[in-house]
Amino acid sequence: MSTEVRVYLDTSVISALFDSRAVDRQRMTAALWETLGDYRVYISEIVLDELGAAPEGLRSKYLEAVKGFSVLRVTEKAEQLAGDYIANGIFPEKYRSDALHVALASVNGIGYLLSWNFKHLVKVKTRRLVAVVNMVREYQPIEIIAPPEL
Repeated sequence: MSTEVRVYLDTSVISALFDSRAVDRQRMTAALWETLGDYRVYISEIVLDELGAAPEGLRSKYLEAVKGFSVLRVTEKAEQLAGDYIANGIFPEKYRSDALHVALASVNGIGYLLSWNFKHLVKVKTRRLVAVVNMVREYQPIEIIAPPEL
């Protein structure tokens, strides 16, 4: 019996694909892109909004890159879970969208959230505290990782 591996990409992963200012990160993201066919890939309406705010030249590249990915909608359950993350000091209110990325992946049972955001997402403290809140709220654990870790 094979299990489908589900991954959620935040906006930083998509933008890194086209960011030549960080060559190593761009190269690692391109390598990830070559393997995405092995996974069920999700983004969210938050990601689409953030990509849509990019300058036109990049916007069209970003949106083309995510064609075919499943798009998650922000739900009341996700809003509540994001609020729990903020109330527990995992994310500041100012970065509610980061909390929502994690919450959307969590309420939808997605095992991996990929991000290049090391300030708020991909760090031990965030991983540990999200695991505690998810356990208390009876959501499955989620791995918050950088793309090369997948």
